[in-house]
This record gives sequence, C-alpha cells and structure tokens, in this order.
Amino acid sequence: MTSTDAPVGHEGTDPDTRLSRSVGGRLLYLFILGDVLGAGVYALVGAMAGEVGGAVWLPLLVALGLALLTAGSYAELVTKYPRAGGAAVFADRAFRSPLVSFLVGFSMLAAGVTSAAGLSLAFAGDYFATFVDAPDRLVAVLFLAAVAALNARGIKESLRANIAMTAIELTGLVLIVVLAAVVLGRGEGDPARVTQFAEGTTPALAVLGAAILAYYSFVGFETSANLAEEVRDVRRVYPRALFGSLITAGVVYVAVGIAAVAVVDPGTLADSTGPLLEVVEAEGSVPEWVFSLVALIAVANGALLTMIMASRLTYGMAEQGILPSVLGRVLPVRRTPWVAIVATTLVAMGLVFTGDVAALAETVVLLLLVVFAAVNVAVLVLRRETVEEPHFRVATVVPVLGVASCVLLLSQQDAATWLRAGILLAVGAVLYGVMRWTGGARGGRAAGASTTDAQR
Repeated sequence: MTSTDAPVGHEGTDPDTRLSRSVGGRLLYLFILGDVLGAGVYALVGAMAGEVGGAVWLPLLVALGLALLTAGSYAELVTKYPRAGGAAVFADRAFRSPLVSFLVGFSMLAAGVTSAAGLSLAFAGDYFATFVDAPDRLVAVLFLAAVAALNARGIKESLRANIAMTAIELTGLVLIVVLAAVVLGRGEGDPARVTQFAEGTTPALAVLGAAILAYYSFVGFETSANLAEEVRDVRRVYPRALFGSLITAGVVYVAVGIAAVAVVDPGTLADSTGPLLEVVEAEGSVPEWVFSLVALIAVANGALLTMIMASRLTYGMAEQGILPSVLGRVLPVRRTPWVAIVATTLVAMGLVFTGDVAALAETVVLLLLVVFAAVNVAVLVLRRETVEEPHFRVATVVPVLGVASCVLLLSQQDAATWLRAGILLAVGAVLYGVMRWTGGARGGRAAGASTTDAQR
C-alpha cells in the first residue's frame, strides 16, 4: 500500500466544502475505533468458541486480515473522492446503474436494522439477567422501543460522546485481560486451551465458520467514509486512522479471546449469552453487576448509534424520492424523522424473533459483504478515472483479494442466513420497483448522497 501527501487544509477555511474541517487524525482514529470496538466481541466470543473451540484468537486474526483488505479499498476511494461519502456513491460512480446503487445503499440500511436486532438480544441476555430475570425476546423488544423513544427526542451523538463511550467499552475489554492474568497467576485456568480445537471439527472449516462471526466484530469502519469532508488533510490522515484503529481493535480482540478461553472452558463460553461475564465470575473480586453494566452500556450505545444511522438513512432516501415519501415525515417540534424511526424499529423488532445473536450477526455480515464486494470492484473499475489531487493508492492485488474474501465468506453462509437477508433485499427491490413505476425514484446517486447526509 502506498500513499502520497496532499496539502494540509485548515479548519473552516476549505472553499471546496460547506462543512468545517475540524476533525483531526486522533479524533478520526477514536471515532473509527469506537464504531468497531465493543458490542460484537462482548456478545460473540462464546459463539466463536462454540464453532472453533479454544483457538478463538485464530478466526479473529483471519477476520482482521479480511477486514483490512476492504479497508484498503475504502482508503483509496475516500482519499480519491473525499466528498463522495459512501458505498452507494462509489457503486454509482463505477457501475452507473441506479438499481445497483440502490441495492448497495439498501443493503447498508438492512444491515443496520438487523444489527440493532442482534444487539437488542445481546442486551437482553445474561448481562441484563444480572439485574433482572425476564424473557429475552420481551426485553429485546422493550429495549428497541426505548431506543426509538430516545431517537425520536432528538439524540445527537458527537465525537466527544463517542470518545467517552469508546473509553468505557475499551476499559471493559482491558479489564477482562487483567482479570484473566490474575486467575492464571493463581495457578487456575488452562492456557493450553488456546491451541485446542473443538472435538469432531475440521480446523480449517471451523476457523472459517468462526471468522464469519468474528468479522461482525470488525465492521463499522465503513461508516467513517461519511466524515471525509470534515477531516483535515483527509488524504494523509484517513488511511492512517483507518488502518490504525482496525489493528488496535484486532490486538484487543485477540487478547480478549486468549484471556477468555484460558480462564473459562470454551463449552461454558458457548452456552452463555454474556460470555465475558464468565471470566469475571471466575476471577471473583469484581462484582458481576459492575462488568454487566459496562457491557450493557457498550451494547446499548452500539444499538442506539445503529438505529440513529438507519432512521436518518431511511429519511434521507425518502427525501430523495428513493423510498416512499411518508418515511420523510418529521415531528413538528423535535424535528426528528418519526416515521422512519417507527418503521426501522418495527423491522428490527420483527427480526428479533427470527434468530439468535449469532444468526443475526451472520446476516449483517452477509449484507455488508454485498456492499464490500461492490466497493472492492469499484476500486478496480475507477482506476480508469484520474483526479488532480494525489491520493492513497492500494496495491491492485488488495481489492482483488478483497472481492475473493467476500465471495469466500458468502459461500460459508447457511440457508437460513441467505433467506433472512434475501427477504430483506427482496423488500428493497420491491420498494425500488414501486418507486420507479410511480415515478418516485430519482436514480442511484441520490441514495449515496442521502447516506452521507443522514450520518452527518
């Protein structure tokens, strides 16, 4: 991978954008890290242990490598087109097909509501049971209703708030590593488990299956494309922040994976919906409710951010005439897109009853793999275009391998996951067809534009 420097911009003085270029490299790094870290690994270490046994760290490393391939493509496109702001726009620029661009944008939307459904189930699991014992599906639905109510009141996340939440999430994960070290220091646990695979499995296939779940823990970096116009010296800063945050998350995840299986039997982790809580229980000195609270904050923050994004994306697509106009209605006082919030929340509530956390996470990965495949191909297609400004350029083999990695992971998805994702995309295709038939749809570029606007 190579990069070249562009002239350094100054805050609020760039004539090429109406937005203030007030985000520096450190803030961007923490923003991406906050999007990637947390909820996935809090919920899915146990599911990965069920797939692969004690060698949880291996699929995490595989997933990191696969995520870095697509991140390389994002780094090139964002620095080449710093005002583009999203996968749908990249797809539109490369393929010139309104339908392809719409489906890429709708896949992002569908992934968002599916992720929120999975996170609501993670919230309702053993972490929540530390405080209240209640049916998990009921808790998940009520949790999504509470998120919708907060969303409708006008929740606005800032980078500073994101830093605070990232600090809480990271503290919880570091605590797991520290507690595991204490347990191992007492002569308890079994470090040898980290090299053992589940009985009766083929290691390569088990790692690949677990890597699909691990991949979910690394997604989130793609949303950073929407900050391109607000980053100072974006062509130099963006690749460093992107790769740095992913590698940081990978190091933390591998450490947590090793710590968890060294202290707790993989079978016990697999049977728990709050697997990291098992490590806290094994150490014994930290009250369970303390760590459960940290985990709930991490999961709740992820769900809230996801639903804010999904509702604003829905609203933006309705404003552009790509989705039905009713989804663009806002509350007269709060000025929040209440119909979009209700619609995305109802879809997420319905998805709660279609599978467990792992199944929904796999569906999110499938939907995002469609998006990532389009982005990797777009890099190769857009090599025919040149721009005046120097920009990051990834080695050609990287997007090629990125496409191959997407196809490989897609081939490992089971029929239930394809069915769930297929139904969501079919709904999108029907909506697109209806809007085209009634003359409402205005083309693919609008989908990407709305993506950018909705997440600012």
